[in-house]
Amino acid sequence: MRIVVLGTGPFAVPSLRALYDSEHEVLCAGSRPPRGRRAKPAPVTVAAEELGIETWLPETVNCEEARAKIASYQADLLVVCDYGEILKSATLETTRLGGINLHGSLLPKYRGAAPVQWAVLNGDVATGNTVIQMTPGLDAGPALGVQHIPIDPFETSGELEARMAELGADLVLLIVEQLAAGTTNPVSQDNSEATKAPRLSKEMGLIDWSRSAVQIKNQVRALQPWPRAFTSWRRAGGEPLRLIVHRVETTEADTSEEPGTIQKCDSELIVATGDGCLRLLEVQPAGKRVMQADEFLRGSAIQVGDRLE
Repeated sequence: MRIVVLGTGPFAVPSLRALYDSEHEVLCAGSRPPRGRRAKPAPVTVAAEELGIETWLPETVNCEEARAKIASYQADLLVVCDYGEILKSATLETTRLGGINLHGSLLPKYRGAAPVQWAVLNGDVATGNTVIQMTPGLDAGPALGVQHIPIDPFETSGELEARMAELGADLVLLIVEQLAAGTTNPVSQDNSEATKAPRLSKEMGLIDWSRSAVQIKNQVRALQPWPRAFTSWRRAGGEPLRLIVHRVETTEADTSEEPGTIQKCDSELIVATGDGCLRLLEVQPAGKRVMQADEFLRGSAIQVGDRLE
């Protein structure tokens, strides 16, 4: 199969490498162009250059010029993953078999840009990958293959996404083989079961201590590595100190204290929530590095009864 890959983020890199190592021919790897003064090349661009694959950075793949470029390859298939733009019908028609997309959820659940993060945020115990035959709708095409993947209760979104990307590469190869052999079995999605997974925002990192310990734990896990969960320590006689919370665990400790109140701060840091308590394991004070809670406690004047808010 002659293939054009469209991918930008790290979730697409294992699939690109797997296709390159297969008997199929990767003709080009297109990525969204970097944005901002400090923007770095996309992970797919970096990987493609390492492999000697032609790279391409179109402003949009849905313009006449971009469609003409794809058509010039006379490719059999578009393989799309973590790209960042919805492809129109005319773009999908530039290859013989259209396009397939690897999506990090069990569609139709979590359609959108952040399916892995929303699965962790909602406390799901399992998720999966779906390869779909692409249509102009958002992640709405018929499913060609599915993988079911358990979520470890301590796994962050970053860790889970990396694991799912590696597993997803195997699924992509399987579906490409089935397309080549004409043996795929498309299954239409039930649109009535669809849920959305929009992009995360920095504001979502603010911890509301009135929520339950389990919910806050899931928030901390889901927002790693970005935008990260944060809170502020109200210091006696000083300005509030921003704390990024990197790792926590629930604890059996009971409390009648107001949510956000420091329950314990000797060798461990325990905070009351709206339902139960959380043990903070790793924190990052503003302007400093990530540190274990006991190290933070040795260098701070935090006291029992202080508030995080």
